[in-house]
Amino acid sequence: MTSAKIFRSPTGVWPNTLALAYTLIGYPAGVWLMTVSPWWLNLIGLLLTAHTLVYAAYYIHEFAHQSIFRSPKANNRWGTVMTWVTGSCYATFDALRRKHMRHHLDRADVVTLDYQALLERSPRWVQRAVLGLEWAYVPAVELIMHGYVMLLPFLKVDRANERPRLIATIIARVVLFALLGWYSLKALVLYAIAYMIMLHVLRFADAFQHTYDAFAVLEGGDIPNDKVRDRDYEQANTYSNLASLSHPALNLLLLNFPYHNAHHERPIVPWHELPKLHAQLFPADYRQVIPMVELLKGYHRDRLRRILSADYGEVGDGPGKADRFLGAVGVSFLTAV
Repeated sequence: MTSAKIFRSPTGVWPNTLALAYTLIGYPAGVWLMTVSPWWLNLIGLLLTAHTLVYAAYYIHEFAHQSIFRSPKANNRWGTVMTWVTGSCYATFDALRRKHMRHHLDRADVVTLDYQALLERSPRWVQRAVLGLEWAYVPAVELIMHGYVMLLPFLKVDRANERPRLIATIIARVVLFALLGWYSLKALVLYAIAYMIMLHVLRFADAFQHTYDAFAVLEGGDIPNDKVRDRDYEQANTYSNLASLSHPALNLLLLNFPYHNAHHERPIVPWHELPKLHAQLFPADYRQVIPMVELLKGYHRDRLRRILSADYGEVGDGPGKADRFLGAVGVSFLTAV
């Protein structure tokens, strides 16, 4: 079978071959560079590991949409591989995919856990600890969401059948990280930093791509029929937080994920075709485009307010339109139950 018949899009052979090779080779190379002596190689390894983690995460999104390979089995297998790279393997790839598809079908942010309600029920010191960590740029809410995925089969009797797989996954990852720490404690610490960087990159991108309503739907359930959530609603509440308007190639750093309006208009279109689709669908001054440079200040300034806010804020028009855009927290596609 030729490569053109393996990939879903005829134009996807070389982009995906190169990007997947970069991810799967760069990831272990980055980890190895964090174990050696020169500090500048450690820095390169840290950045390489963080970026390949980002690529692996966005490939989970691509595989969830079945946009890379013609075969659904191939997309699922590769998606599972990427969950192991990103540490989102405590839930199955099918669970991650189902959750993300609900995001598209329901035109809502379907989240794993209502972390705000959890913080309200928790002792005061827990909330203060979470906010303190978030102030120090430790993505505590994201870590809570990941931890909840790991705990749920032990909290719910009806999910006991998931425990053997989960226990085996935890043991395997603990052993791997223990081996890394035994070989190089420095590398283990740097890996944790690289992972935090990945979470922040994903969180920054996710935070400013929608002003949807958020619903914590654990198992099944319906989104309230309290408004018309049609395609017009979808586009009006979706934003393309492009890395750069003048240098579109910079969006490749996030596997073109910032072209979010184009993605929501045609979710099956693969990442390497999104810039062209965006240009075809939307004018240069499209209201839903918000350059990342206009969001960085708010991401920093509102990092604690965003955690406890009841909504995502508002997006205006013209210069400074994103000044009141608080953004979302805890909507990562890496967590599902």
